Amino acid sequence: MKYIAVEKPRTHVLTIRLDRPQALNALSKLLLVEVADVLKAAEDDEEVRCVVLTGNDRAFSAGADIKEMPEGGIPMWGEKGRLQSWRTIDNFRKPLIAAVNGWALGGGCELVTLCDIVVAGENARLGTPEVKIAAFAGDGGTQRIPRIVGRTRAMLMQLTGEPIDANTACAWGLAVEVTPVEKTVDRAIEIAATVAKWSPIATRMIKEEIRMNETMPLDESLSLERKLLLWQTEDHDEGIAAFIEKRQPRFKGR
Repeated sequence: MKYIAVEKPRTHVLTIRLDRPQALNALSKLLLVEVADVLKAAEDDEEVRCVVLTGNDRAFSAGADIKEMPEGGIPMWGEKGRLQSWRTIDNFRKPLIAAVNGWALGGGCELVTLCDIVVAGENARLGTPEVKIAAFAGDGGTQRIPRIVGRTRAMLMQLTGEPIDANTACAWGLAVEVTPVEKTVDRAIEIAATVAKWSPIATRMIKEEIRMNETMPLDESLSLERKLLLWQTEDHDEGIAAFIEKRQPRFKGR
């Protein structure tokens, strides 16, 4: 990998670190392809039950790589390979946790919105500054951010182009907690390790069902949830047995 660093699974947790420090981890097409490729492999790796995505202390990602923007023709966010990479990240079925320090702007902020849990360092700044170059958050930001923070807050962020700080991001629902910068990644890994203790079938189903809120009416999603409750697994049987026997469950993903 050229633009990301991947740490082997520890207690079923895989860590992906964006690694273009000179460019503040700008999301070039190749970087996104590399992230998507690692997530594809992680889908089929039974050793991976949860993934942590992070950058460095200065930046999670400052956004799209402006140098890749063409002078004419199809905008960069309409390029096929880029769209496929975003779709792969968005469709990743296992829990994905972001550890955000420093700048998370534009596409970097949009990448944060694809994660299931977000831990923000005290120096985190999240924003969508595209209006400043006569553009908009074209990697899904105009649709996902309002679903998370609400319409008027999304309007404020995207019409002014000004970033919000970590505490505001937490209050608005873009992050779950704020940590000291040096502890952000460790805290994300700690949460991921807790998630990874449980049945990987159950965690995938929980992610899938919660995300149904974004695409389905309530009556349809409730109906599907009830149907899924009838689906028994070996892990479910093990969880019940462990509870009755007062021991830790031994989940195998079956």
